[in-house]
Amino acid sequence: MQDENDAAREPAGVDAALSPQRLLQLGMGFWPAKVLLSAVELGLFTLLARGPLDAAAIGAALGLHPRGTADFLDALVALHVLGRDDGGGPAGTGKYSNLPETAHFLDKARPSYVGGLLEMANVRLYPSWGSLTDALRTGNEGPGKPDVFEATYGDEDSLRGFLRAMTGVSLGPAQAMAQRFPWHTCESVIDIGTAQGVLPVQLALAHPHLRGGGFDLPVVGPVFEAYVAEHGLQDRLRFYPGDFFRDPCPQADVLVMGHILHDWNLEQKRLLLEKCHAALPAGGRLIVYDTMIDDARREHAFGLMMSLNMLIETHGGFDYTGAQCCAWARQAGFAQARVEPLAGAESMMVATKA
Repeated sequence: MQDENDAAREPAGVDAALSPQRLLQLGMGFWPAKVLLSAVELGLFTLLARGPLDAAAIGAALGLHPRGTADFLDALVALHVLGRDDGGGPAGTGKYSNLPETAHFLDKARPSYVGGLLEMANVRLYPSWGSLTDALRTGNEGPGKPDVFEATYGDEDSLRGFLRAMTGVSLGPAQAMAQRFPWHTCESVIDIGTAQGVLPVQLALAHPHLRGGGFDLPVVGPVFEAYVAEHGLQDRLRFYPGDFFRDPCPQADVLVMGHILHDWNLEQKRLLLEKCHAALPAGGRLIVYDTMIDDARREHAFGLMMSLNMLIETHGGFDYTGAQCCAWARQAGFAQARVEPLAGAESMMVATKA
């Protein structure tokens, strides 16, 4: 009788070859994520930048208990973020080393380090995503919800971690933008909400004629200036202190807003676009880059999940499609607006003032 009931519940026409593996892999996706995040937190890739080490030496250097060390390191090998040379001996007895990708992007001593974003993901985003179900039920709004930006900018360690994270998430788009926008047609650029200043730095490195800088809250200034000085660009890039909701935007041929609009509600998004329009000269251009969702809202899973992250993290923020961004830009007074892909999940909207 039980078998008959089970058969009755089975939808007609279901392919017997269907497998649950993809769904199980999605559901358990936090496992590999946390293995990588813990490796970044421990400084494993920075340690191995000095040279290959065996499991015992790694455990001693990082303070790891022997019980889990080998499994942890070999999981990273299986995930293709570490290499291991057994030297002809038994499996798991050799020395571990960085692969080219991890050596380049996850060694804290390198300027190409993007682990700041992963550090923030480990400390803040990984725990906070446990509240997604509740946020979906409540909208995560109300006067009792703390302001994530007030908390971040009010604590020096949190602020520096956040600014490093913004460098990690913006480095790829900044390098792509340096190649895909006609910078020879302008002389100045200012990054609105600049954080450490990775965007103006990358643009200035690629285009020696460009001048400008970054606009952000005054507390960010020393971090920006130190980062710019590390790249020897202090003669061409300066910091503009201010609050983009209260103060006018600085003037330049091109203004850029990266990973800014998605933090805010629709009214605030429109206000920021209007303020950029007011600051630009005739023919000036605004570049907005974000993890824009595809217009059909069917393919860009990362952009949609980023919008869920805004649900969890902010009072009213949400991600948006390229078509929405272009429409808001035209409503703000821009005569033309278009969207094109950048690096990875990022796209940029370019809007021109008449």
